[in-house]
Amino acid sequence: MLSFCGQDRCSVDANGRLKLSPKVVADFTGKCGGQVVMHCLPEGAIAIYPEEIYLEMRRQETLPAAKAANSMVFRRSMRRFGAMSSPESISNQGRVTLPQAFREYAAVNPGSEVFVVGVEIGIEIWNTERWAEEIDRMNEHAREKGEREMAADLLPGDNISNN
Repeated sequence: MLSFCGQDRCSVDANGRLKLSPKVVADFTGKCGGQVVMHCLPEGAIAIYPEEIYLEMRRQETLPAAKAANSMVFRRSMRRFGAMSSPESISNQGRVTLPQAFREYAAVNPGSEVFVVGVEIGIEIWNTERWAEEIDRMNEHAREKGEREMAADLLPGDNISNN
């Protein structure tokens, strides 16, 4: 069965808590027992990953101490992951509290609706306007990519005629 797929509209309550759908809660419970990591994405959304997935993403770096000693870019990457990530737990009621700084970053206000979007390895929480913009960007990118692929498929000098 596919995990972390689809999208739902959900509301953020006055305390910054988000009630997840039973399917999403079951996906997290099955993968990590409800232990998750939130991470602010550069696109302006909040990702929520099972803790093991997040750790796997971070383990990809070999020799992080040596890289940190020698690379400003790597230190900035570490700083971004450290400052923009937070371990959390999904409650027995299927709620997760979005930290205030994360809500501000993602323009998610208490009392507002958000989109909860499945990304196969976890979910993303999107402000409704930002999600509409992201959908437009993804569709435009797919169209442009398709046009480039079709143009590359036509060989120079090929003539299409109606003989």
